[in-house]
Amino acid sequence: MSNFLDLQKQRRSIYALGKNVALSEAELAGVIKNAIKQAPSAFNSQTSRAVILFGEESSNFWKKIAYSELEKVTPAEAFEGTKAKLESFAAGVGTILLFEDQDVVKNLEENFPLYADNFQPWSEQAHGIALYATWLALTEHNVGMSVQHYNPLVDAQVAEKYGIPANWKLRAQAPFGSIEAPAGDKEFMADQDRFKVFGD
Repeated sequence: MSNFLDLQKQRRSIYALGKNVALSEAELAGVIKNAIKQAPSAFNSQTSRAVILFGEESSNFWKKIAYSELEKVTPAEAFEGTKAKLESFAAGVGTILLFEDQDVVKNLEENFPLYADNFQPWSEQAHGIALYATWLALTEHNVGMSVQHYNPLVDAQVAEKYGIPANWKLRAQAPFGSIEAPAGDKEFMADQDRFKVFGD
């Protein structure tokens, strides 16, 4: 069992992904599902949803869906760099598409009007927690990941291809795979600029 702080230090945005992962697709799916299931949410609302893509499905998301939408909006002189990024994401073993269920949020707003203004931000918090839990869970298995945000550009194609309900709002895309090159050094701002501690 890894120490939690060690896992936090190991978790980085990995862009050099490969397919040299020891776990099977079923095992990886289990890690991802369990991480999201165990992540807390306000009122235990469980708003987070996920579509897990492996193999050609993952590759096609980056090389076809994301590629076609980004080609429409990216200046031609900059598209080669964008294309290289998409290919690096496609080189991994899979991709997680993370959503938040807006019907659950709306029901909570209606049933608990005193807190209505909070349920949307609480949903975003639940998404962040589920995402981070998944990232740490994959890190524990030496699987690299990064988080991308090509929504809403890809939303329509994703919804059509994977039969996504209209109430699922796409929030992030997370390619994952073996770590083919480590992340660079990470810098931290000074503690005194970030924290205030009071007590006896």
